[in-house]
Amino acid sequence: MVLASARKRLMNSLKQLRDCGQSIWLDYIRRDLITSGEFQRLVEEDGIHGVTSNPTIFDKAIAAGIAYDDALRLLLAADPDRDALTLFEKLEIEDLQMAADILRPVYDQTKGADGFVSIEVSPRLAYDTAGSVAEAQRLWKAVNRPNLMVKIPSTVHGVQAVEVLIAGGINVNITLMFSLAHYEAVAQAYLRGLKRNAKPHQVSSVASFFVSRVDTEVDRALETIGTPEALSLRGKIAIANARVVYRRFREIFLGTPFEEFRRLGARLQRPLWASTGTKNPAFSDVLYIEKLIGPHTINTIPPATLNAFRDHGRVQPTLEGGEQDAEQALARLAKLGIDLGAITEKLLADGITAFTHSLDELLASLQEKRRVLLESQAARKNETRSARIA
Repeated sequence: MVLASARKRLMNSLKQLRDCGQSIWLDYIRRDLITSGEFQRLVEEDGIHGVTSNPTIFDKAIAAGIAYDDALRLLLAADPDRDALTLFEKLEIEDLQMAADILRPVYDQTKGADGFVSIEVSPRLAYDTAGSVAEAQRLWKAVNRPNLMVKIPSTVHGVQAVEVLIAGGINVNITLMFSLAHYEAVAQAYLRGLKRNAKPHQVSSVASFFVSRVDTEVDRALETIGTPEALSLRGKIAIANARVVYRRFREIFLGTPFEEFRRLGARLQRPLWASTGTKNPAFSDVLYIEKLIGPHTINTIPPATLNAFRDHGRVQPTLEGGEQDAEQALARLAKLGIDLGAITEKLLADGITAFTHSLDELLASLQEKRRVLLESQAARKNETRSARIA
């Protein structure tokens, strides 16, 4: 009874974020999380209102262990000629369809404002606008769920694809944003897409702004300088960067630029804080949750950080009112000669490279699993034939 009461109290820290106007999504997906009922519990008890995924998450989920082996056997039994990419897409789509169905009540209750799952367009298409649009349209039809968001990176080519997809009524999660310039381009693409959409109230989008990776790169540069002034900025620039973006979000979407769309019932393109697991063990393990709480936002959280925040997270609005401190921190960084713009452009390129590498590794692992499973199936068939002959 004591444990049950304690659990109820601890879960409130996650649910209380909704009182501050923030939705919590899970930055993780795995089939046994869904089939075991654990994901349903996270939705019901912890108030999880969405799911994000990427090639790295799927690489860890599918390639490691045997969680997907039974599903792979069934797919190969039906068609042994399926290649690794086809197998991956089948598994990914099945996972996302199941997760979307669990989240559908959230989607319905919030009238399409929440309850989404995300599927990533191949990172190999990050610099291909037409290819990204075609791939997004294909995946949208394949998953066939209204609470799907297709993920597109914030490259110049990706931003152009976003406008086309929003105009066509496809929900988009724009990802791998690291700078105010990235955010500005994405927000304007959303507005242009809405302007071209005959039914702008029927489409949704979020702007995924990455956080902890900024501190990882900036702090490395600060430590190279090594002065007290430089070291005092460690762990502060990513939050400052996000706060500046949040201010711009408010100017656009709560101000005049969005006014005509608001009258048509269009939805805000909410900032989604991504990469919110703490990389540096010297910092709080819930740093990028506690410091980024505010209205009209989403935080997508990996499982370990979610558990940590449930255990000891503190809930209070922290995004509004910190703009001056954020500007000062960014000005001090520039004064030290550190080019945040150059760092964030590198992070975007590195992110695409990392996701491409994860996809390549995943497909290589699946190809090997495919080979082993087909050999095993062939061996069983031979044994059965031998037994019949005997």
